[in-house]
Amino acid sequence: MRWHAVPELLHEYRRFVPLTRVSRRQVGAVIGWGAKPTSQRARHYAVKHSLPYIALEDGFIRSYGLGVEDEQPHSLVVDRSGIYYDATRPSDLEQLIADADFSDAELLRARDAMAQLRHHRLSKYNAAPDRLPKQLVPGRRYVLVVDQTHGDASIALGMANATCFSAMLEEALERHPDADILIKVHPDVASGHRQGYLSEGPLPERCYRIDEALNPWALLEHVDAVHVVTSQLGFEALMAGCQVFCHGMPFYAGWGLTEDRQHCERRGVSRSLEQVFTAAYLRYSRYYNPITQRATTLEETIQLLADVKRQAQRLGGRWVVHGLSGWKRRFVHQYLGPQAQVRYSKDGAHHLDIAADERVLVWGFNESASLEAACQRRGITPYRAEDGFIRSNGLGADLVRPLSLVVDASGLYYDPATPSDLEHILEHHQFDEGLIRRASALRQTLVELKLSKYNLGGESLSKLQSLPSEKEIILVPGQVETDASVLRGARSVASNSELLRRVRERYPEAIILYKEHPDVTSKARRGALNANDKALYDFDVSGANIIDLLDHVDSVHTMSSLTGFEALLRNVRVHCWGMPFYAGWGLTEDEIELPRRKRRLSLEQLVAGALILYPCYVAPRGGQLCNIESIVHLIHQHALQRQHQRLPLKTRLWRMYRGVVEGQR
Repeated sequence: MRWHAVPELLHEYRRFVPLTRVSRRQVGAVIGWGAKPTSQRARHYAVKHSLPYIALEDGFIRSYGLGVEDEQPHSLVVDRSGIYYDATRPSDLEQLIADADFSDAELLRARDAMAQLRHHRLSKYNAAPDRLPKQLVPGRRYVLVVDQTHGDASIALGMANATCFSAMLEEALERHPDADILIKVHPDVASGHRQGYLSEGPLPERCYRIDEALNPWALLEHVDAVHVVTSQLGFEALMAGCQVFCHGMPFYAGWGLTEDRQHCERRGVSRSLEQVFTAAYLRYSRYYNPITQRATTLEETIQLLADVKRQAQRLGGRWVVHGLSGWKRRFVHQYLGPQAQVRYSKDGAHHLDIAADERVLVWGFNESASLEAACQRRGITPYRAEDGFIRSNGLGADLVRPLSLVVDASGLYYDPATPSDLEHILEHHQFDEGLIRRASALRQTLVELKLSKYNLGGESLSKLQSLPSEKEIILVPGQVETDASVLRGARSVASNSELLRRVRERYPEAIILYKEHPDVTSKARRGALNANDKALYDFDVSGANIIDLLDHVDSVHTMSSLTGFEALLRNVRVHCWGMPFYAGWGLTEDEIELPRRKRRLSLEQLVAGALILYPCYVAPRGGQLCNIESIVHLIHQHALQRQHQRLPLKTRLWRMYRGVVEGQR
């Protein structure tokens, strides 16, 4: 599982051959897993054939879930002289810290990265809930003692043994007589996969065992000091500003940052926290995005794991999902994350029971009478799901699986009658500088790659090249008139023909381009114009790619189409005849007002709220949560591969069937 990342991260090597198949082939180095017993054969082979041995290990920001539960790693370390947890001999990391030849730019980058880790409360593993343990009592002083897994290689190689753990606990009690001692059990032990040194047996007075899964930052904020043997948690405690006592010799000990109970002669110089971080997290570690299967950076890894954590912890818990088609049931549960327990209820059920700790999810506003009654009995409102704004390569009406959904606890983004979670984000969220920079980069990427919601191809726009430049060119995107976004959000104009008529009346001299909605063009949904309406526009551009069109127009007039948002991304003027989610914030010309929307937003704030913070994203392979940058990469790669492919037969047949059904309504 870890080896998926190896070819991408060890770019200095062109070919990788399993040791069992080497025979007499030419090899330049032998790769093994650290200094653990499982790597013994690889190390012996390297010595026998006078080859360099390269030790790999999980990086310091590993994954969302646990490695023992087969979570793909987000980072690896590569060491040619030793391994970071082996203090009995030099390692590449130790040499990097000793040399400390870091530029000011690297140290600034280290400070920024540490600030992001603190802000997002990220650790080596990140699935544990961010809450205080039940043992904490307000007003008491606490000291943290960190247990580890029994037999971990970092203990013996870190100049420690089993007795160091009992000695550590005794010293913590003696050194901090006025504090309670919290013993943090290792995540692998808390999950039942391993055993620890302090995880069982009676404890002295003032000691409390924390054997529940918890985000370590929740503990670090409430303790005066931290005692470790060789745990990485000690380094995170340094980042949190805690006093750290090391009873073994981890990579960050011996540099003047910790109080050490062991001594390493090679580590005789003082180093700052920024220098050690730069060596370990920036120089020594290599980062991998398991969604895109590409090498990446520390900063992008922090973004990805922070987004996964935010989505998963917001939506974890028990759910009843009601009234979905069989097709949607294949994937909706994935958007609720790995910590959600989901059951599906049938739409035809006359009586629906909802447990006290269950949340309810429906698609759009499609709740049945039985669900409404059940929610009324419980005094709750359902969460609502809908496609996200960067959806897929292909139409939802063609049963192309979405890569993003929104799961809204308040309403839905296309219904201005009530506030939605998106509206709350846009009205109240404090957009920090880092998030604004990220939104700006995302917007630039979307524009450069010409990505949209469905990412469909299109015909040539040669006929638009000769349009007179002195006349305003207006694009009117058609919508599915039976779609909930039109029924709820259109307000003053509710049909494609009426919209065209109003635009023509107001701009009689303009050149009007009309683009039919792709679902209507595919015959899957209703919204086609009649013959008389065709006099209201100058050119039918239904076959064109929407993004290409935006490069040729001066403005977009829409009821509530997402095309208006895509036009804003490209600095095209937008006139809203309805109240879509992007209207009312000072970025559009609005036909109506919504008094709730008082805040004036920048375009980057709108992008951050609508594309980064509001939706949930799921990778097509594996179904794990991810973030928009990963999805954008996958959509772009898939679009390149599909440029010359014909629609599958099942898609063409489905369009025919949907067209017949819509025509009967």
